[in-house]
Amino acid sequence: MKRDAFSHLAHGPRILADIGGTSASFGLETAPNQIEAVWVTECQAYPTLGAAMVAYLSQAATVAAGGYQARFAGIAIANPIDGDWVTMTNHHWSFSIEAVCSQFSLKSLVVVNDFTALASALPYLAPEHKHQIGGGVVRSGSPIGLVGADAGLGVSALVPAGERWIAIDSEGGHATFAPMNEREIDILRYARRYHEHVSSERLVSGIGLALVYRALCERARVEPQNLTTAEIMDRGVHRLDPVCEETLLAFCEMLGTVAGNVALTLGAKGGIYIGGRTVLKMSEFFERSGFRARFEQKGRFSDYLAHIPTYVITEQNPVLIGMSAMLSAS
Repeated sequence: MKRDAFSHLAHGPRILADIGGTSASFGLETAPNQIEAVWVTECQAYPTLGAAMVAYLSQAATVAAGGYQARFAGIAIANPIDGDWVTMTNHHWSFSIEAVCSQFSLKSLVVVNDFTALASALPYLAPEHKHQIGGGVVRSGSPIGLVGADAGLGVSALVPAGERWIAIDSEGGHATFAPMNEREIDILRYARRYHEHVSSERLVSGIGLALVYRALCERARVEPQNLTTAEIMDRGVHRLDPVCEETLLAFCEMLGTVAGNVALTLGAKGGIYIGGRTVLKMSEFFERSGFRARFEQKGRFSDYLAHIPTYVITEQNPVLIGMSAMLSAS
């Protein structure tokens, strides 16, 4: 959703934001490819998006960089965008784009899905800001796929169009979950007790880890503990709890299935990128997991997928970079 035409940086700094289900990142673009005063906060710390933006603009670094002079902004949010009113799926914030413009005296505010913004960042990632998992070689001029687990599960893509790229606005994370083995069939059976439709996001996401953990506790006939997502990850990565470790192994393999499906659907010979904070928090565990094997496990099309590279995005604020790219192209 775009309000008015967007002006260039000659008209002042631009506020950039990446709003997820649990945390929000803000930055101020003061010159091309220069993002300053990056600030990360928990969404639950503020009752509204507007309150979080007020807090950001009050930060000393933001004030010093000229944040109050900004009249242009771009917000990438973990949500579908359709019209002026935005209600978040994985958090309680809701807002009117026009009202936010008015509150902060903005001349232009662009609001897009966060994974559309993240996809737009992919051509601008430095080699050191992505890490390849497994084999495969990029074929230039081919579509690029994006899958990422944060609080939810995002899917997007870049499609080549002459000398530029078109980012696809997708809600592919809500496609129906497809189990690949008996363990995942048991997980699905358990999840169906609570959800009529079990999407991939219900299981292959930060918020989905707790559901998978409880399902695997029942499968192992052990009493589940009341663990947070962070605790499940910590115990699994450090092999302190066998069910937590199995939860992470299942997560990595299920993510491989989703990524492989996206690669086949798009013909993503330009590669598949894995974004989101969940994978970054278990980077070494993820690399030795069954992710890549599952990615390629597509029967007659296993060889096809073996030639497609997969990368983990390691840049700390890639969505802000993508949001900047989208504003500059608009």
